[in-house]
Amino acid sequence: MIIRKAETSDVSKLYTLEKELFSIKNYPLSRGSFAYHVRNNLLYIAEIDGNIAGYVLVLIKRTNAKLYSIGISKEYRGKKIAEKLWKVIYKDLISLDFKLFILEVRIYNEVAISLYKKVGFNVVKVLKSFYRDGCDAYLMELEYAGETL
Repeated sequence: MIIRKAETSDVSKLYTLEKELFSIKNYPLSRGSFAYHVRNNLLYIAEIDGNIAGYVLVLIKRTNAKLYSIGISKEYRGKKIAEKLWKVIYKDLISLDFKLFILEVRIYNEVAISLYKKVGFNVVKVLKSFYRDGCDAYLMELEYAGETL
């Protein structure tokens, strides 16, 4: 497995993966959004045998780094790819002097919440009716305290 920064040539494959993973109620990214994020934020992909197994997107044009999305192809789940992606991008965020990392996650997404807690995120607030379908979300934070993962 290779983990690398996404490039413009990856946009179509990222968009195809996004359509596989997220319905409209989950705010899927468009092809244009991926193109924008390749240029303006931190977007890493995990590549296995030339296939995009997953990606992680962190928005960095703000005071705090925001983990916007992690998507892992159903074919490659259970291989700790999301955790590996987070560890790589976390090191970049630390080098960019970010100290606080935030994210929102559906309160029923136990797999994602488990991962986020494992890497140090804590629930700080419930966001009522955050998603289009009315589902609540947790706001989670991870504060950098000088240690690396």
